Amino acid sequence: MSQEKIWVLLTAFVAFSVFLVSFVSNRKHLLLTLLTLEGLMLMVFSLLTLVSLHWSPMPIFILIFLTLVACEGALGLSLLVSVIRTHGSDHVNSLNSL
Repeated sequence: MSQEKIWVLLTAFVAFSVFLVSFVSNRKHLLLTLLTLEGLMLMVFSLLTLVSLHWSPMPIFILIFLTLVACEGALGLSLLVSVIRTHGSDHVNSLNSL
């Protein structure tokens, strides 16, 4: 593997770990949680792309993964809009009834 690919892979792993720590520790707002989840999925996508380019090409799996991530994003946004309409804010503390 070339030196450039190693640095890109290392950067993706560091960004993945930062998003994972942020997702686990950030529980104040629903919007922030959804944004860190999307960043986490973006890092997983970049890692899958790098791995598939180097070892085995699996473009159909990457397309299925992107489709599921888009569905997850749409579902998260609809949940966020529903929570804001019913509760007035996206604070996670006020979501005891869910």
